[in-house]
Formats: sequence, C-alpha cells, structure tokens
Amino acid sequence: MHAEEIYVDPSALCRLYLNQPGLREIAAWRGRLAGALPVTHHGRCEIANVICLAAFRGELPQAKLTEVLAEFETDFIDGRLHRADLLWRAALDRAAELSRTLTPTLGTRSSDVLHVACAQELKLKHFLTFDERQKKLATAAGLKLVKL
Repeated sequence: MHAEEIYVDPSALCRLYLNQPGLREIAAWRGRLAGALPVTHHGRCEIANVICLAAFRGELPQAKLTEVLAEFETDFIDGRLHRADLLWRAALDRAAELSRTLTPTLGTRSSDVLHVACAQELKLKHFLTFDERQKKLATAAGLKLVKL
C-alpha cells in the first residue's frame, strides 16, 4: 500500500502534530509508509483549525502554535503531504447520497460523511480514521480500513 492510495481523516492526521491519543501509533505507521498522503483543501483547513483550537484550549502552548503550523506546512513542501484536488460539487453530491442512504442507520456526522465522499471522489480505496462511526460508514461505502 502506498501513501497516495490512502485517505486519512483529518482528525487522525492532526495527531501527527498534537499530543493526542493515537500519536505514537499513527507516527509509527507514517514512518513506515513512503510517499505523500493526499489532503483536500477542506482537510487542510480542518487540520489547521484543530491545531489552532488546541492552542485556544490550552492543549498546545501558544508559544508552540506557530512552530506546529509551520511543521504542517513543511510536510506539504517536503512531499509528505500533497494537495488533492477534486470536484467539490461531485463530492457534495456524493456526500448527500451517503447521508440519505447510510446516516439513518449509522448516525454519522456530516463532516464524517464528507470525508468518506472525498475519498471516493479521489478514487482512493483505503481509509484511516479513529472514529468508530466513520469506520462503519467507510466500510459500508466500500472503503478498506487501514489498521495501525
């Protein structure tokens, strides 16, 4: 499996930048994986926001905020992450369809549905998340879960 084939949910990917449960596992997994992980524009915004929220909540010292955001940007510059472009109208249409067909039985949140739809629109087959409902959604949508 190559990094380019895997959609990593931003809530999982942000653990590479913050001291959260699962950090060691995802860092070890990422260390074994060559290539650049795809990140949508929406995912990039979400990760930056999670980092900034951590500073707001006192989980990340304000003095380290700029450093952590720079580390995130450096991962794009150095090729560990790449900006994945997709047609947003198609992704939103797919998300709406997933919501109609799967949310009534799985109880998934719209942001989780959007990330699964993005993975599908990017034609990715593998999905990594720490969220149990999103795992069920990704599986029901035909994606293979990445196990750390």
